[in-house]
Amino acid sequence: MSLEKLINYKFKNKNLLKQCLSHKSYANEHKLPDNERLEFLGDSVLGLVVSKHLYSKFPNYSEGQLSKIKNQIVSKKSLAECSKKFRFYNYLLLGLGELKTKGMEKDSTLSCLYEAILGGIYIDSGIREAEKFVKKTLLDMDLKRFKIFDYKSQIQIFFQKNYGYIPIYKVLSEIGPPHNKKFKVSIEDKKNKLSIGSGKTKKEAQNNAAKKALVKFNQI
Repeated sequence: MSLEKLINYKFKNKNLLKQCLSHKSYANEHKLPDNERLEFLGDSVLGLVVSKHLYSKFPNYSEGQLSKIKNQIVSKKSLAECSKKFRFYNYLLLGLGELKTKGMEKDSTLSCLYEAILGGIYIDSGIREAEKFVKKTLLDMDLKRFKIFDYKSQIQIFFQKNYGYIPIYKVLSEIGPPHNKKFKVSIEDKKNKLSIGSGKTKKEAQNNAAKKALVKFNQI
């Protein structure tokens, strides 16, 4: 199967397609344009597409929460995983040296490849086709698999909006040596203890307590 069939997009400019797939090691050997400029462009297009998607999908999330999710989605690891999932490495053009060192398995190379393909689609057809590519390949997943939700901030926003104040946290216990502590923390409103969370740091314990409280309020 060709890459175009795999991603359901046909390039008008076949030279542009080859450039998307040409690692600098291959381009140098064959005196061709490499994909680094397209990678640069694809990075910016990706940020816009993902930001727009998250803005629409999570209307109640703060700028900080949206940024945390976005940073995980567009990370080198995430893009490399996506390239592996769709086996984009099968179409990557590498020089002899990179082939010997298995360059097609490097996360940095695979994440750059994804961004270069996206940049190429944008140049070839514009933002709509670029957006289709990202939604099909990268955003077609359960975003909650990214463990980046800031429950502490989320419940603070919930309390401010509904009650006009923020909940308080109390450290109930702190056990263990400095290098391996375990904290137990409660989250409370003005009258009641809402939940208890534990963790290796106070912040982690507070976040876990906040998550349990949000479940009680049917917010997650």
